[in-house]
Amino acid sequence: MRDKMQEELDRVGEEADVIIIDEAHHFRNTGTKGEEGEGRKSRYWRLYDLAKGKQMFLLTATPINNRLTDFQHMAELFTQHQSDHFSGGTLGIHSLPGYIRQLEKKIEAEIYGNRSDEEQVEMNSADVSLRLSADPLFDALVVQRSRSYVKESMKREGDGDVMFPEPRKPTVAEYSVRQTYGKLLDMVADAFHKRDPLFVLGIYNPYAYYKGDSEDVATALERGRLKQVVALIRTSFLKRFESSADAFRQSCWRLMMKLLAWMEVHCETEHERAKLDRWKRKHAKLLDYTPQKDMFDEDEAEDDLVPPELLEAVEKLSRKDFKVDEIIDHTLADLEQVADFLIELEKFKPSQDLKLKKLIQLLTKDPVLSKHKVLIFSEFGDTARYIAEELKKAGIEGVDQIDSGTKGDRATIIQRFAPYYNESSSAEQKGKEIRVLVSTDVLSEGLNLQDATRLINYDLHWNPVRLMQRIGRVDRRMNPQIEERIVAGHPDQKDLRGTVAYWNFLPPDDLDELLKLYGKVAHKTLRISKTLGIEGRQLLREDDDYEDLRNFSEQYEGQRSPDEDLHLEWQDLLNATPGLDEQVSAYPNGIFSGKQNLKPGTRQVFFCYARPAHDKAASEASGEDVWTAEAGDVQWYLYDVASGDIREDAPMIVGAIRSTPETPRATQMEEAKLSDIRIAVEKHIAKTFLRKVQAPVGVKPVLKAWMELN
Repeated sequence: MRDKMQEELDRVGEEADVIIIDEAHHFRNTGTKGEEGEGRKSRYWRLYDLAKGKQMFLLTATPINNRLTDFQHMAELFTQHQSDHFSGGTLGIHSLPGYIRQLEKKIEAEIYGNRSDEEQVEMNSADVSLRLSADPLFDALVVQRSRSYVKESMKREGDGDVMFPEPRKPTVAEYSVRQTYGKLLDMVADAFHKRDPLFVLGIYNPYAYYKGDSEDVATALERGRLKQVVALIRTSFLKRFESSADAFRQSCWRLMMKLLAWMEVHCETEHERAKLDRWKRKHAKLLDYTPQKDMFDEDEAEDDLVPPELLEAVEKLSRKDFKVDEIIDHTLADLEQVADFLIELEKFKPSQDLKLKKLIQLLTKDPVLSKHKVLIFSEFGDTARYIAEELKKAGIEGVDQIDSGTKGDRATIIQRFAPYYNESSSAEQKGKEIRVLVSTDVLSEGLNLQDATRLINYDLHWNPVRLMQRIGRVDRRMNPQIEERIVAGHPDQKDLRGTVAYWNFLPPDDLDELLKLYGKVAHKTLRISKTLGIEGRQLLREDDDYEDLRNFSEQYEGQRSPDEDLHLEWQDLLNATPGLDEQVSAYPNGIFSGKQNLKPGTRQVFFCYARPAHDKAASEASGEDVWTAEAGDVQWYLYDVASGDIREDAPMIVGAIRSTPETPRATQMEEAKLSDIRIAVEKHIAKTFLRKVQAPVGVKPVLKAWMELN
């Protein structure tokens, strides 16, 4: 199968001129580059090799998941890491990485204030979209359209109303973490409040124990990278703890096996072996417990405490370079912490899981959720499998589960859950239709699951972008013909069609403590809050500084940008005045007019210039350095006569120049004054634009139109 896929990719490399990548955010991280001729390359670098010399279109709703470097890495697929790729044209960016770094610092300071490097925050598209809308690089590369804009634009194109479901406000499914976990919550909290919170994890951060020069650049970079790895592991444990006891238990067992494997390889002296043996004897009863067989990818030898493949995977550290004895002591402490968790988890039974009980209650008592299709999301496969198993035990019929490790045909499961929107029907499923589908985020992107109208988020959301992606599986554009077929086959769904609703599992009484723990271990500002649907738009207290439900709704639906509003206004003008496009195109350059200024006592002059850029194709054809307006862009300028200030933001300018055929023409400024103003604006363009793009002497902008505002 892998060989066949490689053959197809090779053929694309040979024959394709254009590559279109859907869900392109999967290429936001570069991964392992591999050596020349080496087979083990990340998918990023395989696409990078494939993309050389080709035109690329990258489709994604989330170009920025955590950092602006997500966007940079995607752009570098077609720039091929040529840092000055955007130095030509109208951008004049001579170092893409440098430009991204400066832009990120600026946005971070605007949103979050000044923070230390250790406290870097995660960004997402919702945070930065408005701030990036005016950035020249993003304006040149990104075509961004909100759902709100798409609806309005398609109406203007004559396609009628676009059918989308009407989303309802989310409902909170409340449960108590403290009543569910009891003593375990305090144990986790105490572990997080240590000097080295939760686990030391020295085996994942050996350069903290390095004997060599810690100031060495390569060493310092590796130390920083490994420190981040440790932080991610700690964060993952907390998120799994909130998700389900089973996910937390499986993570503890996996970590224990890896810690033991490392100890088996590195304990060499008699003293070290004795310490490890003492720990094993102390926890003999615990170690006799056999965790679930799906803990590891491969079948494990039941007679061995530590699977052989884990021992083989351990790279032995040199005692000459690293303080291995210190790592051993810290690893024993980690083992003790994990053992404490597992011993307490052994007392935990599904019957005391209030979160699970709340889910079963919803699926059996709620008038809609007890009868109709519902999609349940969890971030973790362990939780998804646990939920599905317990729902079946509770007698709920039509339950199935899917995650990244699901064997068999994933498309078949999807079709059994959403047959109508996947070219099938209930009748064709012959009684095998799925009513309750439990899934990880493998189903959160690019799939039509809108046979269902109800969705449950079983995990706490740390990032609203993920929430948007999940909701987007059922809150999607509707097909009128398919909707008719669904109602014809299921008349009881008539009132549900055209609506979507979702529930978020949230522990309000204990959330504040969880947020503090997460903030302490991850050094990040949480992007969760009233997006989770707290009544009255308050989270826990009146002074909570979290974004409210209204803001989330605007982000999800897409608050139209000023540029989108301008596009819609232009569409309205074209529809109202047939032939306007051709008429405007026929106007000569330098066309001039005037009108009364909206602000009394204010005098301004508007200019529209075509700005030239290096024409690569024309230059290659002629063998000379050719600059043309066609290769460049168009920019608006508004000159204030009193102050001499010049504005360039079109959405702010449009109100000043907007006119109708009935608007009186008014020109009062003397010709000499207008000439001086024009010279001042062209000097401004030369200083701010032509110099940046390194235009040669003699290259000038072309005046398309101007207007005095009296």
